[in-house]
Amino acid sequence: MPKIKSNSGAAKRFKRTANGFKHKQSFTSHILTKKSTKRKRQLRSMNQVAACDKPLIVRMLPYV
Repeated sequence: MPKIKSNSGAAKRFKRTANGFKHKQSFTSHILTKKSTKRKRQLRSMNQVAACDKPLIVRMLPYV
């Protein structure tokens, strides 16, 4: 059987951890002047992917 291709967009956006997957937050690239310092600081960190979305990512990244 041939190998399954990984979704290249998902491969760039999600990283595997021991507990699931982590992803970078959105809303951090532009129009930052109207966002508060607290909001921008909290958007810096990586977040865990929700449990309901985990099966979709596993399907897109079969060998990760």
